[in-house]
Amino acid sequence: MSKIVLRLRIGTYNIHRCRGLDQRVLPARIARVLQEIDADIVALQEVVNASESSARHGQACYLAQTLGYECRFGPTRQLRGRPYGNAVLSRFPIQLSQSYDLSCKTLEPRACFRADVALGERQRFHIFNVHLGTSHWERQIQARALVSPQILYSPELTQPRIMLGDFNDWMQGPVSRLLANHLVSADLTAHLRRCRTYPGFLPLVHLDHIYFESSLRLECLKLHRSRTALIASDHLPLVAEFRLDDGSKVKTE
Repeated sequence: MSKIVLRLRIGTYNIHRCRGLDQRVLPARIARVLQEIDADIVALQEVVNASESSARHGQACYLAQTLGYECRFGPTRQLRGRPYGNAVLSRFPIQLSQSYDLSCKTLEPRACFRADVALGERQRFHIFNVHLGTSHWERQIQARALVSPQILYSPELTQPRIMLGDFNDWMQGPVSRLLANHLVSADLTAHLRRCRTYPGFLPLVHLDHIYFESSLRLECLKLHRSRTALIASDHLPLVAEFRLDDGSKVKTE
């Protein structure tokens, strides 16, 4: 019997609370960008998601309902009294989600949010949605936590893993090298003319990254630069297309 070949489009997007470069908070504009990238799974950072029904304050729920995604949200802290953190939207069922605290002392709380996405009866993905701190030493501590047995190498994880998000790591230093020792780093230079993702209108640095299991094949990597995306947030969406042969297994540390 021949193997089943799965193809997935997975994106990461820091939506900056849906506040664009024009300082307007427009969740509908972020929804248009997500329609444009047409990802099967998308990791969002800097999301406000209160239980209120308004699009402005219930952003993850609004985007999921508007675009027909299943949604899981992991709050990191309170922002003006409302839950604020990371979200995963998926066209496939999300079987489990879990948040890992990456906060360091008195600095701004940070987290990694994991969602297990089921592609079928036998195949799942472990998606790790990451938003690291702005301090270099803080990111080093957080990166070591990410590749620990408590997160990336948890014994319960038996399916391919993808770690993506806003790593706030623009120097391509020890943090990037550490993560690349455990997962494959999506190399923007091999796929794109521009390798900078922040700020969106005139990118100066590369903050958004995608790391993935070696059993996956990266077929395409795109930085989405539509007219809407250039103003909708201070980041641009980074989108990867993967190929996976059914039955692939993950590596262990």
